[in-house]
Amino acid sequence: MSAQGTPETAGRTAGVSGNSAKPTPKGAWTVTFLLFLFMVVNFADKIVVGLAGVPIMTDLKLSPEQFGLLGSSFFFLFSIAAIVVGFVVNKVPTRWVLLVLAVIWALAQFPMVGTVSFTTLLICRIVLGAGEGPAFSVAAHAIYKWFPDEKRTLPTAILSQGSAFGVILAVPALNWVIVNHSWHYAFGALGVVGLIWVCAWLALGKEGPLEDTQVLAASEQKIPYLQLLTSRTFIGCVAATFGAYWALSLGLTWFTPFIVKGLGFSQSQAGFISILPWVFGATTVILTGWISQVMMARGYNTRVARGVLGSVPLVIGGLILATMPHVQGAGLQIALLVIGSGLCGAIYVVCPPMLGEFTPTSQRGAILAIYGALYTLAGIIAPAVMGAMIQRAGSTIDGYMTGFTINAVIMVGSGLLGLLLLWPNTEKARLTRGAAAQSAELKGAVTLT
Repeated sequence: MSAQGTPETAGRTAGVSGNSAKPTPKGAWTVTFLLFLFMVVNFADKIVVGLAGVPIMTDLKLSPEQFGLLGSSFFFLFSIAAIVVGFVVNKVPTRWVLLVLAVIWALAQFPMVGTVSFTTLLICRIVLGAGEGPAFSVAAHAIYKWFPDEKRTLPTAILSQGSAFGVILAVPALNWVIVNHSWHYAFGALGVVGLIWVCAWLALGKEGPLEDTQVLAASEQKIPYLQLLTSRTFIGCVAATFGAYWALSLGLTWFTPFIVKGLGFSQSQAGFISILPWVFGATTVILTGWISQVMMARGYNTRVARGVLGSVPLVIGGLILATMPHVQGAGLQIALLVIGSGLCGAIYVVCPPMLGEFTPTSQRGAILAIYGALYTLAGIIAPAVMGAMIQRAGSTIDGYMTGFTINAVIMVGSGLLGLLLLWPNTEKARLTRGAAAQSAELKGAVTLT
């Protein structure tokens, strides 16, 4: 029987890298916690426009399509910046890159403290998006320098939870500022919090000791980027996470306006309701990270413990969301929206470790960044599509329901693509063989000449 003939050996050969004997270095969890806070600030910055959506639309006299454009503008440079910075972190320590990103976030908030025009707000959101585009991929790359492959799923889950806790912690505080003072001061508060994180990172942030990217770049076998980017697992990760991010970007931009204008709740009530999808999503992500590592410890290969585990919740979530226009009652509609969109979180936990399985370490920063740049294109499209649906519908609620139905279809489709394409346990061997064959052909050609 071959080495892959039993679940135990299959897990060792297909799901675990050569780093399996390495212990977790001292300080790994401190850096993980700091990067968790990094993502908390990141998502607090993202949610503020959606949370203050109704006051902003009222003060600046914006139409739904204009507000949709404002939501999309955050992602105009998001993908480009993610790709550029992804190649930078192949050579520059992540400690300094993360510091620069956080400074950009903080400084982009302060212009909104005073009286601003729609154009100023739009420009500041574009700049903020450029600074936040590389955030998750750079943070994941930084964490993977502290943990061997078989221990990466849980830290990735914790990092991902920065998004949920960023919303859970920020929404009540920011909503209180918006209700009792002004939406302008909510932006200013986020700028101050960003600068506090910068100081903490300067004092405690370190580069991981398990990997020296520059040394590995000179010694490890490279795989052509074209092969990495056209591998079925990379394509599957992009497709699956695109559907999840469509739901997330709608939640960031349109969830609170839907609660206020679509269902008739007050701004104060909407602030608390807006937390619910993130609480449920946080639970989903933590459970996914824990279950994935338990499955791998019990011998399941990463096709099952990562690929299937991340894709199935997308399909189920999309089917749940599809029922939303066909039920009555605000409470039930909110419950379906919370559960349906919250299940998407599973895919964020499993895709970065899957890509890390077969990508050479010296190329991983770029691959994670390109992955992030591609799936976050949903952030440009989704808010604008929802704005157009609301603008053109016979009633506001009909427009929202059409937008959520489109979201459901995309989630189901992306989840099915994930199930079809995510095979990380066999990807590395296939890509390595392909790179070796290509190298041999080149050597042969040189010898003949």
